[in-house]
Amino acid sequence: MRAGRARPLRAADMKKDVRILLVGEPRVGKTSLIMSLVSEEFPEEVPPRAEEITIPADVTPERVPTHIVDYSEAEQSDEQLHQEISQANVICIVYAVNNKHSIDKVTSRWIPLINERTDKDSRLPLILVGNKSDLVEYSSMETILPIMNQYTEIETCVECSAKNLKNISELFYYAQKAVLHPTGPLYCPEEKEMKPACIKALTRIFKISDQDNDGTLNDAELNFFQRICFNTPLAPQALEDVKNVVRKHISDGVADSGLTLKGFLFLHTLFIQRGRHETTWTVLRRFGYDDDLDLTPEYLFPLLKIPPDCTTELNHHAYLFLQSTFDKHDLDRDCALSPDELKDLFKVFPYIPWGPDVNNTVCTNERGWITYQGFLSQWTLTTYLDVQRCLEYLGYLGYSILTEQESQASAITVTRDKKIDLQKKQTQRNVFRCNVIGMKNCGKSGVLQALLGRNLMRQKKIRDDHKSYYAINTVYVYGQEKYLLLHDISESEFLTEAEIICDVVCLVYDVSNPKSFEYCARIFKQHFMDSRIPCLIVAAKSDLHEVKQDYSISPADFCRKHKMPPPQAFTCNTADAPSKDIFVKLTTMAMYPHARLRCMCTCNRCTFCICQNFLNSDLLQSVKNKIFTAVINRLRARVAEWGAMLLADDEGSITHQVHAVSSVEDSIFMESSHGPLFLEARHVTQADLKSSTFWLRASFGATVFAVLGFAMYRALLKQR
Repeated sequence: MRAGRARPLRAADMKKDVRILLVGEPRVGKTSLIMSLVSEEFPEEVPPRAEEITIPADVTPERVPTHIVDYSEAEQSDEQLHQEISQANVICIVYAVNNKHSIDKVTSRWIPLINERTDKDSRLPLILVGNKSDLVEYSSMETILPIMNQYTEIETCVECSAKNLKNISELFYYAQKAVLHPTGPLYCPEEKEMKPACIKALTRIFKISDQDNDGTLNDAELNFFQRICFNTPLAPQALEDVKNVVRKHISDGVADSGLTLKGFLFLHTLFIQRGRHETTWTVLRRFGYDDDLDLTPEYLFPLLKIPPDCTTELNHHAYLFLQSTFDKHDLDRDCALSPDELKDLFKVFPYIPWGPDVNNTVCTNERGWITYQGFLSQWTLTTYLDVQRCLEYLGYLGYSILTEQESQASAITVTRDKKIDLQKKQTQRNVFRCNVIGMKNCGKSGVLQALLGRNLMRQKKIRDDHKSYYAINTVYVYGQEKYLLLHDISESEFLTEAEIICDVVCLVYDVSNPKSFEYCARIFKQHFMDSRIPCLIVAAKSDLHEVKQDYSISPADFCRKHKMPPPQAFTCNTADAPSKDIFVKLTTMAMYPHARLRCMCTCNRCTFCICQNFLNSDLLQSVKNKIFTAVINRLRARVAEWGAMLLADDEGSITHQVHAVSSVEDSIFMESSHGPLFLEARHVTQADLKSSTFWLRASFGATVFAVLGFAMYRALLKQR
């Protein structure tokens, strides 16, 4: 890492402009300095005060617009001076090197006046400017150095000459630099070391850059760091030079040919001490920090537009990044993050983002540690429920830096409007929300924990203050991996609009409580009977004795009346993990609400049952037999043609061919009575008959497929 040509900073990386105010005693040359800078020659006539000068961004070293403001005690009041101080970003206190009175006024008047008008914790940077150096042969630095040591807000001192144009450009460059790359937040001159906030920020940057989490930056990681910060890779010799500098000053700055955290911090201390603190600021701003060493809102919360009825999901690139993050911190390679490994992961966060309820929201291993699948599930849940928080978390992990993307927004997919999914009868979503509704103590928590594979025995070990109202896990539907998000809705007389919005509803009642089903029926009639949201009724605690429900009709009759699947028996009181059948059904219903795929049983209402019944129907068997007969007749005609041709060639072989034809017919009918057609001929016609069999089977299969597809289409239309 070296202090070389920095990468062009983005607009969010620095201030939009710089306002420089020049103050000082009368006749020290403030106005002359400004006019010499603009005209590049000493003015013959100097006005009492120069008008405000604006220097365009493209002609300044730091590429920012710069406003230079002059102050004249003769033309401006104290109130105007105070207003100018409050608007300035940096103040140049000008004195004449040949005028001791003007030097004394720096500490007796100007610095106290400026400090009175600024906050103690955010003092304006000051530049001491010794003008008229052409009139003396000595330097004023011996007098100025004690002043600089006394006031930490003084960035530097520049001796110059407006008449000889000496150090004029440098003066305003240092003023710009004091604003854009201030020393104050980084370094404490008295203690000659970096401030704690700077150390904390650079430590986070080191942790992010240490991609293999071995505690050092190897050559590849250093080169990546150099490229993303300065757009310049380091040559192998330059890398060795950097390490040698560190080795020379601190013993543990380099380990196993890699730069340690101590070595990394030492290099930045060295840059600051040598006046190259713009190098450190370039790194800090590239990783999202502002002048107060806080991560900027623009970095943590990039703009992301989410239209109504759309959801947010992580895309493929985000999952790859999270997979590498998990692998980076899973040091023991057990596919789970221990408390210490999780703590290490969150060191780049300003706070611990996950509470103990996370362990009961996603999958964990036997020791209660979050597994790889649980890790991805938690991120999926956060993205779905609170995408801004997900963007913030990805920002702490350095997603945009490590993936070299513009922002964390590139990790998010905004799904299309659900109305379009229903219209097109297909969805691109991968996360489906299911609201679990029922009376208190009906078994909703058991349903949520069963999704995570936990039986009743494991659920009893969960502390009350660690319980979660959410559970999320993957479910496979027709070979596709989808996320099912369960949300436990608290019992209430009326559900809010937010509690109604979901992809599928799971209505849970306790088979051992006679008053349990009535609540489910009432909620269904109030909110879901006329909606397009599919519903599934779950008869929880099915291992207990079932009692009659205190309702006008039974749960089964209720389901038949409202054209729903019958109640699904469910229990989590099992020796192994509870059955996941209801979760597959819920996810299927959420994926295909337009098709009314509401069960996989023998209810004769769902598409699955209709297809099965159609395959076994007399109509299909009749069509199959007719096709079979037509094909056989065609084969007989073909065999007859072959016989006639052979008769013309050799009348003596008639008897032999008749036997062949008979053998073919017998084989056809024998095979047709046991299964698929298969012609078995061992004579002259064997090749031709095999070819005919292939096209026969292909034609028959295509016909059955077409008929079946048409029947399914008609069934779906009828259901709708």
